[in-house]
Amino acid sequence: MLALTNLQIVYDRVIEAVRDVSLEVPEGRLVALLGSNGAGKSTLLKAISNVLFPEKGEVLHGHIKFRDRDIGDVSANDIVKAGIIHVPEGRRLFPLMTVEENLLMGGYTTSSAKLGEALDKVYALFPRLKERRKGTAGYLSGGEQQMVAVGRALIGQPKLLLLDEPSLGLAPQIIEEIFETVTRLRTEEGLSILLVEQNAALALEIADYAYIMENGRIVLDGAASEIAGNADVKEFYLGFGDHGTKKNFREIKHYKRRKRWLS
Repeated sequence: MLALTNLQIVYDRVIEAVRDVSLEVPEGRLVALLGSNGAGKSTLLKAISNVLFPEKGEVLHGHIKFRDRDIGDVSANDIVKAGIIHVPEGRRLFPLMTVEENLLMGGYTTSSAKLGEALDKVYALFPRLKERRKGTAGYLSGGEQQMVAVGRALIGQPKLLLLDEPSLGLAPQIIEEIFETVTRLRTEEGLSILLVEQNAALALEIADYAYIMENGRIVLDGAASEIAGNADVKEFYLGFGDHGTKKNFREIKHYKRRKRWLS
């Protein structure tokens, strides 16, 4: 469905954020993209959505194909119309508008005949949003705002959903609820999802396939179950030593300094 080939992305024509990255998201699959802060994960999502330009970013080399169509030069509006919808990090709601108004903002490519049905579907997925639909979005909790952000994307009836750090800053119970919803979207709706997430353990539990980025490059990829069982991943990302013992943060930082992913 989505294929990135040898992508190079720079900012201000000087700072190389992504180097020679290739990855795929097959139809109906959930693919996780993992890595530390600054690895280039969010930059990749912005490149797919063609929203790098406000930050003076650009794709210098490589190709982005969606359903065998090169979309590297396609406008952000037309990318949404093609079925790729991006839920950015930080939710980016309209805080003075109501919950329902925010949700409906995601439906500008959806026909009026289908808009009501799409809205009902979102309320079925997130019942608490229906209860708060007339409330001001800026007064919602962080978890509720994340539900609105995901719901707004779903109103647009995506074929491919790009999720950037959906668990960021949320309570464990809310994270579990959102991840359960993401899993349902993949299993029951057949929605293709590219998930950027720092909570590696949770992401690997629900993903079919995973890529790990470091310093702008893909350093490891494979089936999510294989990645979760990789000894380096366990120590580097999941915080477990060779015998399953939990490592403290200082030990992990030391490991990160001495580990050499790249030649």
